[in-house]
Amino acid sequence: MMRNLVLILGDQLDRRSAALDGFDPAHDAVWMAEVAEEATHVWSHKARIAIFLSAMRHYRDWLRRQGYTVHYHALDDPANGGSFASELKRAVRQHQPQKLIVVEPGEWRVLQSLEQTAHQLGVPLEIRTDRHFLSTIDEFKRHAAARKQLRLEYFYREMRQRTGIMMDGKRPWGGAWNYDAENRQAFGKQGPGLVPQPISFAPDAITQEVIRLVETRFPNHPGSLSAFDWAVTPEQAEQALDDFIENRLPLFGPYQDAMWAGEPYLYHSRLSSAINLKLLDPRVAIERAIDAYRQKHAPLPSVEGFVRQLVGWREYIRGVYWLYMPAYLESNALNAQANLPDFYWTGATDMNCLRETIGQTLKHGFAHHIQRLMITGLYALLLGVHPKQVHAWYLAIYVDAVEWVELPNVYGMSQFADGGLMASKPYIASGKYIQRMSNYCASCRYQPEKSVGADACPFTTLYWDFLMRHEAALENHPRLGQQIRNLRRLSAADRQAIRAQAESLRRQDVNS
Repeated sequence: MMRNLVLILGDQLDRRSAALDGFDPAHDAVWMAEVAEEATHVWSHKARIAIFLSAMRHYRDWLRRQGYTVHYHALDDPANGGSFASELKRAVRQHQPQKLIVVEPGEWRVLQSLEQTAHQLGVPLEIRTDRHFLSTIDEFKRHAAARKQLRLEYFYREMRQRTGIMMDGKRPWGGAWNYDAENRQAFGKQGPGLVPQPISFAPDAITQEVIRLVETRFPNHPGSLSAFDWAVTPEQAEQALDDFIENRLPLFGPYQDAMWAGEPYLYHSRLSSAINLKLLDPRVAIERAIDAYRQKHAPLPSVEGFVRQLVGWREYIRGVYWLYMPAYLESNALNAQANLPDFYWTGATDMNCLRETIGQTLKHGFAHHIQRLMITGLYALLLGVHPKQVHAWYLAIYVDAVEWVELPNVYGMSQFADGGLMASKPYIASGKYIQRMSNYCASCRYQPEKSVGADACPFTTLYWDFLMRHEAALENHPRLGQQIRNLRRLSAADRQAIRAQAESLRRQDVNS
C-alpha cells in the first residue's frame, strides 16, 4: 500500500514545492494529470494549453531524473477521463494511497473538486502552504481584518516593512514608497526606437510534441502556435530573467504604460507565465532587480516598479481572491449585461488599438498590463459587458492566466465589478488617453476627440455614455469629480446624440 500520493497541478511546477517535503521514494509517488477539462473550462488559447502541457512534461522528466516515481496521465492516453476528478479516482483505486498531499491550488474550482473527490474516495487530503509566495493566505486575512477598506498601497508598504525589501530601517529607499508619477511616460511621435527583443526559446522535442497534440486535439481553439517561444523550464525562465534585467529593466519604469503598434513586448519582462507556473521564484527576480540598482545598471523608479508587481500587486490580488471567493465571481456592481463582441476572439475590428492588441494576443498569448487594462478591458467596461464573459476571455486568452491572478485583475481593476473592494475607482478614459500613450490612433479611421459622427472614436462615445449611465452612482466619488463636472457641461442635445451613437455601437458589436 502506498503511503502518500503527492498531487502536482499544472501551475505548481516548483522544484522546491512544499508538496515534496518528506517524500520517501520507497513509499510515496507523484501524480500529475493532463485533462481536457482544463483546456475547455474556458475556450483556451492554443498557446496557453501548450505552455502548461510542455512545462508539466518537462517537470515530470526532471522529477524522474531525481528519482521520484511519477504517475503521469497524458492527455492522449486512451484511458484519460478528461477531468481531475476522474483521473484522481482512477489513480487512487489503482495505487490505494493512505493520504493525498497537494499545495494550495490556484483556483477555487480546482480546490473544491479535489476536496470533494478525496471525500468521496475516503482518503485524507493534506493541503500545504504554497511557499512560492512571500505571504500566506492567512496573513492576508489578518491584514484585511484590521482595515475598513483594502488598498494595495497599504498592503505593499506592510510587505516592504515586513520583508525589509528596499528599506533603510523604517524608510523606503529614495524616501518614496512608489514612483508611479515617474513611470507614466509615452514615447512621443518619434516612437520607442530600437527596442531589444526578448530572448526566445525554440521548441525542443517535448514542446514540438505538445504543439502537435494541441493542434490535433484543439484545432478550433483561438490563437496560433506558429510563434510559440515561451520558457517552459526553470533554466529557460532564469535566462529570460537575465535577459530582462540586462536589456529592458532600465527603461521598464518610465515606459511601462506606453504602447506602440508592432511592438508587443517593448520593455516588459515576459516573466509572468514562468512565475505563475512556478518555474521562477519571485524572490530570485526581486533580488536580481535590486542587484541591478545597486550596481547602477537600472534606476530606482524602474526597479521599484518591477519589484512592486511582485512584492505588492501579485501578493495582494491573491489575497483578495481567496478572501472573497466564491461569492466574488458573482459580483456585478455596475449591472453590466452586454455580450462580449465576437471580435475579441478574432481581432476583426476597424478600431486600430483593439485590432493591434487582440492581434498580438492571438499570435503570442500576450499583451502587457496597460493593453489589458486600458484597451481590451476598457472597451468591455465602457460597453457594459457582463463581467463573467470578460473574465472567461481573459482566463482563456493569455498564457500567464491562472484564476487567482486573473479574476481579481478583471473584476476589481479592469471592470470594477466588485464595486471598489479592490481598486479605488473604475479606470475609465476616452480615446484621448490611447492617443496620448500610443501611436494606435495615427492609423485609425476614428478621431479620439470626437464622440458623435461617422468618424467618432467608439472609446470616446462610450466613455461619455458610461458616465451618463452611472452618473448618480459616481457623482460623489472622490476621484471622479472632475470627470462628472465635465459631463455636466454637455448639453441635453449632446447627451442624446451620444446615447444614440452608443446604442448603435452596442447593436453593431452584438452582430459583429
